Amino acid sequence: MNTQNTGLTIRHGLRENWSQFALLVLINAFVGGMVGLERTVVPLIGTQEFKLTSSLVASSFIVSFGLTKAVVNLLTGVLVDRYGRKPLLVLGWVIGIPVPFLLMYAPSWSWIIVANVLLGINQGLTWSAAVIMKIDLVGAKSRGLAVGLNEFAGYFAVGGTAWLTGYLASMYGLRPVPFYPGVIYVVFGVLLSSLLVRDTRQHVMLERVNSLNPNSSSMSFGTIFVRTTWRDPRLFAACQAGLVNNLNDGMAWGIFPLYFATHGLNLANIGLLKFVYPVVWSVLQIITGPLSDRLNRSNLITSGMGVQALGIGLVGVTRDLTGWMLATVLLGIGTAMVYPTLIAVVSDASEPAWRARALGVYRFWRDTGYAVGALLAGVIADALGFDWAIGVVAGLTLFSGVIVRIVEARGKK
Repeated sequence: MNTQNTGLTIRHGLRENWSQFALLVLINAFVGGMVGLERTVVPLIGTQEFKLTSSLVASSFIVSFGLTKAVVNLLTGVLVDRYGRKPLLVLGWVIGIPVPFLLMYAPSWSWIIVANVLLGINQGLTWSAAVIMKIDLVGAKSRGLAVGLNEFAGYFAVGGTAWLTGYLASMYGLRPVPFYPGVIYVVFGVLLSSLLVRDTRQHVMLERVNSLNPNSSSMSFGTIFVRTTWRDPRLFAACQAGLVNNLNDGMAWGIFPLYFATHGLNLANIGLLKFVYPVVWSVLQIITGPLSDRLNRSNLITSGMGVQALGIGLVGVTRDLTGWMLATVLLGIGTAMVYPTLIAVVSDASEPAWRARALGVYRFWRDTGYAVGALLAGVIADALGFDWAIGVVAGLTLFSGVIVRIVEARGKK
């Protein structure tokens, strides 16, 4: 297939599209770095600088981020089909420009909340567009690999930036120096997305021509929402597992730094722990993403949720850096098994014409988990203590994996 404007031959495959794919991987590293800015330092700014005494209030920035990102994910799934992938990628970066500056100089906690609303929009647009474009480029045979590489880049940057901000905070204080990397991320994000990225709508058109159901684009968004959320068992299982996965990540984001600090851990070591979890998660996705193309995806998800639950539970029963390090490694391994596999499942179960919208619905439910996790863990921590919050989330994670296994077993009958 040739494009009239550029004369380029449109083909699917990682090798055939390696330059654009690599560019999108780099851009998604900057996207992930924007979230990494907050993983270590922001909860401590709430308790130490703004004197917040409630775990729920201190985690409220995650609620604003999660709800905003969830809604934008939902909208992005519709808008990318209407306006293309690249315009939304660029728009997301432009909206993210104020975020590092607000985090540096916010005079009150409410300004941190505003920054996280903007960050949620930035992440919903840029991360969604980036992963959809990679799936568009590689075609049906390498979806797990594409998602694995995308999530590797994003979450390696989350972990690296979480460590860097913790280190900078231990040297220069909580603000403004730890947020300087964010300025670099937004500058390069805007420039690379606007100047070098090419849209992938032609790749979607090619896949639609080869689809078994090329006329499925006539499905309404409401029909796709219901089908993805509930009616299709595979998609339902993926949505609930995605929500619980980010529920435990939201708890880890908001509660773990406070929990570690109450047990005497310094900023540098808190940053180290916040580095280990997403970096293990990110690096292993290079393996688990393509592995999910060869193994039963549901088994990988169920096992991964079990490993996550074990890691979370271990955080709550140990009291030293070594134990917490092991726990965060387990949490990273489990998440690596689950995260790219869930996106691949949604891609498998949807047609090219409405895949972007189905992924938008899945990512809506998945990122709603941030808000649910922060609210649930904050309420339980305020009422019963950190140990109870961590234990409840571990139990929910294990139960979610059981649901995936039950749905898989029923589908085979």
